[in-house]
Amino acid sequence: MKKGVLLVNLGSPDSPEPKDVKKYLDEFLMDERVIDVPLWARTLLVKGIILNTRPKASAAAYKKIWWEEGSPLIIISERLQNKIQKQVDIPIALAMRYGSMTIKKGLQELVDKGVDEVLLFPLYPQFAMATTETILVKAEEVRKLNFPNLKIESFPAFYNKPDYIKVLSNSIKDALRDIEYEHFLFSYHGVPERHIKKSDITKSHCKIDKSCCETHSKAHEFCYRHQCYEVTRLVADKLQLKPETFSTSFQSRLGFDPWLQPYTDHTIERLAKQGIKSMAIVTPAFVSDCLETLEEIAMEGQEIFKEMGGEQFITAPCLNDNEDWAALLSKWINDWDSKEILN
Repeated sequence: MKKGVLLVNLGSPDSPEPKDVKKYLDEFLMDERVIDVPLWARTLLVKGIILNTRPKASAAAYKKIWWEEGSPLIIISERLQNKIQKQVDIPIALAMRYGSMTIKKGLQELVDKGVDEVLLFPLYPQFAMATTETILVKAEEVRKLNFPNLKIESFPAFYNKPDYIKVLSNSIKDALRDIEYEHFLFSYHGVPERHIKKSDITKSHCKIDKSCCETHSKAHEFCYRHQCYEVTRLVADKLQLKPETFSTSFQSRLGFDPWLQPYTDHTIERLAKQGIKSMAIVTPAFVSDCLETLEEIAMEGQEIFKEMGGEQFITAPCLNDNEDWAALLSKWINDWDSKEILN
């Protein structure tokens, strides 16, 4: 059998123009693992409300962060892919869950190179319905319809792997070298609280309180909230942060249902009102900078902080195509290629 790897990231519209953003949002928000309500309700919400109001504002946000060469997320992901390809002997393809760079195209690229066994690698440290799970489900749908003889194996969530924590911590340390700050905020992508309970394989452990995430359980294998707090704990320990100098929050929410709290925008505002003049923020739910990190956090977050009296707002970049990160991914891929061991 010939092996190959498909790296999968979130995706991006083809351009920051409203028509392309609308098309992208339609695919993204109609995913039942992103907005997990009945189809009729999702259709009413997305096609009846959001797509008639949001594309123009989202397009304006994309224009703020769009690079001359194109989408930052895609360009960064391609750079990472190229660095990995130089360090491994098997084909590496890249796909996006949403947008034109489809999972079908990525798998087709590998099949055209003679690959019949694929390591599907979601580029998300933590497991979540709206990220990893939707990638796995979509890949299996595509395989059944188009590549029935293709074997696909997925790389598990790597949020607590020591090598990942080391690379992430060193990246943060390098980004904040010689910078003085009073508070360090770990901000993760938000999800509805019901997603956490739906992912609880024990059907009883998750209470969405501090105790359940700290009490050992099989549920943690698929608990996004636990995995986020675990990254915070491990990185804070690695960087020797004092307990009173850092905290965790969750960014981005949609609709009126409760999402994971505390919310990042509220946290930034509260810290500034409490007299914090200098803060740093990192977004470890993503390995690649995207609209959410570049616009919502770096731009909108800074605006909130300064409006409330803060002065210095520093954002640490995602791992992107960091050399150590590319080397670690290459090592994991080579281990899979030679030993067929993922855990």
